Amino acid sequence: MPPASDAPGSTGHIQLPPGGPVAMPSPPQGAAPTDTGATTLAVLLIGPAGAGKTSVAKYWAEHRRVPTAHISLDDVREWVRSGFADPQSGWNDHSEAQYRLARRTCGFAARNFLANGISCILDDAVFPDRPVVGLGGWKRHVGPGLLPVVLLPGLEIVLERNAERSGNRRLTDEEVARIHGRMAGWYGSGLPIIDNSQLDVPATARVLDDVLARAIASPPQW
Repeated sequence: MPPASDAPGSTGHIQLPPGGPVAMPSPPQGAAPTDTGATTLAVLLIGPAGAGKTSVAKYWAEHRRVPTAHISLDDVREWVRSGFADPQSGWNDHSEAQYRLARRTCGFAARNFLANGISCILDDAVFPDRPVVGLGGWKRHVGPGLLPVVLLPGLEIVLERNAERSGNRRLTDEEVARIHGRMAGWYGSGLPIIDNSQLDVPATARVLDDVLARAIASPPQW
């Protein structure tokens, strides 16, 4: 009998389930209440530039027991090599379109990973005063099971971290302060907020696990 890959009409490629809207996860049977390491999750880490989103997301993804992918909006946005619309040079229709494209691409990627048993953590600077194009857009692109968490250290910490950045990811102090001020609008939103001003990356990842465990048990309304 010929192998399956040689069967008539077969391409020899592994068939992967298509990605669909992500539903709210359930913790595995027998898991500790604060143990999310064995649960397939879709997480959105929100915060201003310099909050440590990328470092925390990478560390968290690398130290889980189940396969986990980190999908960075900035990385995907920078796939545009010619015609890159840098909002630091002025927010316009081109920069907004590229942000929207990047968010949609990240959402498609997350749904496909999750459909195949791979957790995802996405990071983005979502503003609370623009829910339709920000948080609402992520919910449409990924699904109702997406768990948003806000990472919001103090302004002085954000300024210090931003000063260590380079290229188009480094902002002016004035822009950092403005973004940080807008991010304060998440207080009172009902979303979980982590102040990692005094926490290193591993400690922040542990707090993130605790926050996600509570979110699974009692999903935030957003």
